[in-house]
Amino acid sequence: MNKRILSVFVFCAFYYSAQAQEGKGGISDAMLQQIKQTYQGTPADKAIRNAIGSNDIRKLALDQDNMKGMDVHFSIKVPSKGITDQKSSGRCWLFTGLNVMRAKAITKYNLGPFEFSQTYPFFFDQLEKANLFLQGIIDTSDKPMNDKIVEWLFNHPLSDGGTFTGVADIVSKYGLVPKEAMPETNSSENTSRMASLITLKLREQGLQLRDMVAKGTKSTALKKAKTEMLGTVYRMLVLNLGVPPTEFTWTQYNSKGEAVETVVYTPLSFLKKYGDENLIGNYVMLMNDPSREYYKCYEIDYDRHRYDGTNWKYVNLPIEDIKEMAIASLKDSTMMYFSCDVGKCLNSDRGLLDVKNYDYDSLMGTTFNMSKKQRIQTFSSGSSHAMTLMAVDLGENEKPIKWMVENSWGVSSGYQGHLIMTDEWFNEYMFRLVVETKYVTPKALEVLKQKPVLLPAWDPMFAGEE
Repeated sequence: MNKRILSVFVFCAFYYSAQAQEGKGGISDAMLQQIKQTYQGTPADKAIRNAIGSNDIRKLALDQDNMKGMDVHFSIKVPSKGITDQKSSGRCWLFTGLNVMRAKAITKYNLGPFEFSQTYPFFFDQLEKANLFLQGIIDTSDKPMNDKIVEWLFNHPLSDGGTFTGVADIVSKYGLVPKEAMPETNSSENTSRMASLITLKLREQGLQLRDMVAKGTKSTALKKAKTEMLGTVYRMLVLNLGVPPTEFTWTQYNSKGEAVETVVYTPLSFLKKYGDENLIGNYVMLMNDPSREYYKCYEIDYDRHRYDGTNWKYVNLPIEDIKEMAIASLKDSTMMYFSCDVGKCLNSDRGLLDVKNYDYDSLMGTTFNMSKKQRIQTFSSGSSHAMTLMAVDLGENEKPIKWMVENSWGVSSGYQGHLIMTDEWFNEYMFRLVVETKYVTPKALEVLKQKPVLLPAWDPMFAGEE
């Protein structure tokens, strides 16, 4: 075949391939040319490209018109009891839940500087999650590996993230200890390496359990094997986090630094005195998810931290209903567990969450107009971080202007360890609020009585706070 004929064949093959590609939804040469023509390469475009090439987009998009002095006055404020620091871990849900109880304990007993140990409940959280995974593998062992729930289990055998569900599940079973009784370790403050090793081991153990079931292993033998596997996980946790105390001596100091009493406690007796024994019954989780029907009760499968725990029930409400209960709690000097999409529109230097912080529209020459409902439906937004709601500033007709949370990123982060959010930001990126039952409206309590709609484990709202 001569070169001329060969070139004709090559051209024809390329031409028909391009036509077929365009017909199937691909980008043809003609389409690519049309796409390219949308970029005009104006001097302004070149200037923006040069700027973005050597700068953080957020700095370039920072709206200077919104950089005026930040108002830090709040008409209703529960005094902070000290800023905590979760370091490089996803334990915000745990820090927040414990900080809510800590604030009450400090006020009730006039305590000096005080923290509950975060490492102690985290130890049992990881052990219980390991059991939740292994038992889940046994329960689904009759399903193929590509079954949706089996895939989900192997994708999520362990996590240091969570929700208030985990605080209730773990603390109610294992109790609490002061920070001195089980302090932080490098692995508790930097969880990724420990978590990756335990996760790897759990996946291996999960495959072993499935193989045992396939070979007809009896349930008693499976239980024994699972117990031995959890023993391996327990040892790994001890090596990384320490041995959880079963009894300890602790001296209570008042706000003047004076010793009040020295008592021998167990974790459960310490919980009884300084914490809340009925975390499940005393609190209601409110949710604002406009992608689902309001005034409905929902629960998510596997949304618990113990196999024998309880999937937490969510009462889905309009945002204004949730604000009403939040304000009632703050007026009574009671902080709350609060979760949101903290990474959206955050100016970390100022500690300000404001939808007007960044003008990406002007920088990129386009608009970003999805509603909260659409962002949830497309996985563009969801609850990512938990903090302690502690203040609100009310304007005319008792309408909120702004809110403040106590964060767990250290005292040098944000505004003196806190974040301030505008009410508009609250509307767009607030997702969950845990409120004591006594502040919940009768209408919301009636919704809680409904048989909850069960959502699958992979539902967007399952993602735990970190």
